[in-house]
Amino acid sequence: MKEYDFLIVGGGAAGFAAALRANELGVKTLMVNRGPIGGTCVNVGCVPTKYILTALELRKRALKHHYAGMVLREERFDFGELLNGKDELVKFLRREKYEEVLESLDNVDYISGSAGFKSNREVLVNGEKVGFGKALIATGARARILPIRGVEKARGRILTHVEALKLKDVPESVVIIGGRAQALEFAQIFARAGAEVTLLQRSVRIMPQAEPELAIELEDILSQEGINVNTSVRIKFLERMGDGVKVHAEVGERESTFEGEYLFFATGREPNTEGLGLENTDVKTDGKGFVIVDKTLKAGENIYAAGDVIGEPMLETVAAKEGFTAAGNALEGRNVEMDYRAVPRVVFTDPQLASVGLTDGDAQKVAKCLCSTVEFSNVPKALITGEERGLIKMVVDARTKEILGVHILAHNAAEMIHEAGMMIRNRMTVDEVTDTLHVFPTMSEAIKLVALSFKGDVSKMPCCAM
Repeated sequence: MKEYDFLIVGGGAAGFAAALRANELGVKTLMVNRGPIGGTCVNVGCVPTKYILTALELRKRALKHHYAGMVLREERFDFGELLNGKDELVKFLRREKYEEVLESLDNVDYISGSAGFKSNREVLVNGEKVGFGKALIATGARARILPIRGVEKARGRILTHVEALKLKDVPESVVIIGGRAQALEFAQIFARAGAEVTLLQRSVRIMPQAEPELAIELEDILSQEGINVNTSVRIKFLERMGDGVKVHAEVGERESTFEGEYLFFATGREPNTEGLGLENTDVKTDGKGFVIVDKTLKAGENIYAAGDVIGEPMLETVAAKEGFTAAGNALEGRNVEMDYRAVPRVVFTDPQLASVGLTDGDAQKVAKCLCSTVEFSNVPKALITGEERGLIKMVVDARTKEILGVHILAHNAAEMIHEAGMMIRNRMTVDEVTDTLHVFPTMSEAIKLVALSFKGDVSKMPCCAM
């Protein structure tokens, strides 16, 4: 029986970060991965979806560019060609950022296949026994399809993000169940590619955990693009209709039906824990199957877990940080705790919805807070580029003036949110932000403007205030 000091089950962001740390420490490590190397993000998540979203955004701007009154004619659009470009990028990054990285790790062996724990010290890898000292579970999660009545009969017309990224032609129509990041991103992908899109969200608004002002503004923008957004929806059952699906639902108190060529489920994720043999270890899972860990990511006596398999926040950057931290704790005997206080999140719609820290509602539970919201029409660079749609909101502790949260709906909000993340991580105050020089004209100047708005009306200030 082969023996390893460290076993990593999973080959995504968490697993690779752990492998890098183990290699640095000179620890004899085995990584076992089932499926494409690189996990969700590079294969069927962040990379392919953002590639498509960016291409469609650039196409939209080219079709009707308002700068200097110029209008460009529409060029031939081939959705299949766009997806071929996506496939080539995925293949390139999988090779450059995962396969070649793995080949460079002297202390890490890799096996493609399945792993099942027999105990806290032994695992079966493709049917062969392997012993280990410490282990990390980083098997990720997959799209969840709700068990709605009629779902089995509609199987041939059901999509998740995995199947959607394999389409070669634009569907005539798509009904999307969900109203959070993935639902909104794919709604805009399909709509801008030419499909008729209907969005069904059970909450009273899309992005229910986001700041209401920003979520409502984004909903209006998506509706203006032709996306049929429905909220307060309760799905009753599905009906297969020839080459499509009919959704029977209640919208508020009204009976409604929605039809589409495809039905897209953007209804959360479920963990990849089945078949791992966790019942043979001291590792526990919650009611949804996610691995339970403590603040140091410890799941059992000598087993740790990281990434989507432990639940929210399910973000690639968080998974990598968790994997790196878990490996250090496991192999160096450390007890470093994860700090989720300043985790930035982005919905890559156009405009983008980015946030970090506490919302107004969350902050009110822990402190007396102040909030201020500024429209991007007050930001000179937004007017220069014609990207004045959107808002920025800052949440501040009323007593200490410490910044608790920043929320942005704007073009390139994803590029701006990092400054806000550093502000929150370093517990900066509003006064410290207003005392910081920003480049003019830039979109990120909005962060200084919203800080200045606690002192006065920014619409009454000159371009370069203070």
